[in-house]
Amino acid sequence: MQFSKGHGTGNDFVLLPDPDGQLDLTPSIVSTLCDRRRGIGADGVLRVVRAAKHPEAVEHAGTAEWFMDYWNSDGSLAEMCGNGVRVFTRYLISTGLADPVGGTLPIATRAGVVRAEVGDGEISVDLGPPRIGGGGVATLGGFTLAGTAVDCGNPHLVCVLPASVDLASLDLTRSPGFDPALFPSGVNVEFVASAPPVDGADLHVLMRVYERGSAETLSCGSGTCAVAAVALRDAGRTAGVVAVDVPGGRLTVTVDEQSCWLAGPAVLVAHGEINLAGLTA
Repeated sequence: MQFSKGHGTGNDFVLLPDPDGQLDLTPSIVSTLCDRRRGIGADGVLRVVRAAKHPEAVEHAGTAEWFMDYWNSDGSLAEMCGNGVRVFTRYLISTGLADPVGGTLPIATRAGVVRAEVGDGEISVDLGPPRIGGGGVATLGGFTLAGTAVDCGNPHLVCVLPASVDLASLDLTRSPGFDPALFPSGVNVEFVASAPPVDGADLHVLMRVYERGSAETLSCGSGTCAVAAVALRDAGRTAGVVAVDVPGGRLTVTVDEQSCWLAGPAVLVAHGEINLAGLTA
């Protein structure tokens, strides 16, 4: 099996080229590929397949040639991955599978078609306007933290920490508790703290995240968009630029009423071949 490995601010992925949708990918194979001891190691798998060749994406084939078939590291499927789209785009361009038109490339996902833009050293993706919902709570290590539900194509619960709770001290080795009635398909939980101003941004925050199906990751692209939307709302703004520092680096989110642009590095670090028989032995 051919593969590539890439990451966006430390949020890492195994990419599997499967243009004609012939690969029999299973949850077991995905979870073993993502195992950092028995496989390659990653937060998730991005299968690179033509939209016309995948039953979940064929309706988008007239708009986007390529479908990002995203799997979490535990073998479950996810609707959206902001960093994943950016790394997916880097792969398509680097391998010559796609050429942006006017610098823009449409990518089909389970959350619909999104637009990626290729810049100098960075790739940006428009995930569409975040949809802020009602309140919820997360429980973690004896804390009960108020949060805000946000839909960025996948579900998020953004918890802005009170000054008495230190972001770095949170134990994210296990999943935070949440209300399954509010999030029946699970949820990514973001924990947010304020940070000093930085040039080029209206707001600056720090974030850690526990992703459903992948545990704590160094970065979550759609999560930063959810965090930016809540930060702007809390500041009394409907639009603006938010710098979000995650453990893997910095992402920049630009929000207005029509779009949410996520910008940051997207890097390919390896290409190779893995023995599928060895994975399943």
